[in-house]
Amino acid sequence: MTSPATEIFARALRLEGGARVAFLEEKCGGDAEFRHEVETMLADAERADDIFGDDGDDSGGFVDFVRPVCEQPGDVFGPYTLLQQIGEGGFGVVWMAEQSRPILRKVALKVVKAGMDTKQVLARFEAERQALAMMDHPNIARVL
Repeated sequence: MTSPATEIFARALRLEGGARVAFLEEKCGGDAEFRHEVETMLADAERADDIFGDDGDDSGGFVDFVRPVCEQPGDVFGPYTLLQQIGEGGFGVVWMAEQSRPILRKVALKVVKAGMDTKQVLARFEAERQALAMMDHPNIARVL
């Protein structure tokens, strides 16, 4: 179940400029704390785009992680090399991968399934990423 802030964040992520401001005013009303929570999530997403790259195609910065063919061990996604598949969900496949930069480490990498790269699915993927990034528990994966 997603929180109201996460749902508004996912919808606002697809808007820009005045349209985003008007949307936030409508959905957040006079609740400054709630609006700050949503705006913090939006700022985090923009910082993530700076890290992972956003070429202006409105895909939320995930374009390099969406492939039209099935992934295989050894495939490279940016600084990540796929090692083995470790899970699969409704719209993504989770791989054990090796990150080569900025440091060498093993990570779990979720790759959007071919054909699931619609704006709606990518918004859900972004909302999931934001929700995980806010959690701090030893049994929940940490978002890097």
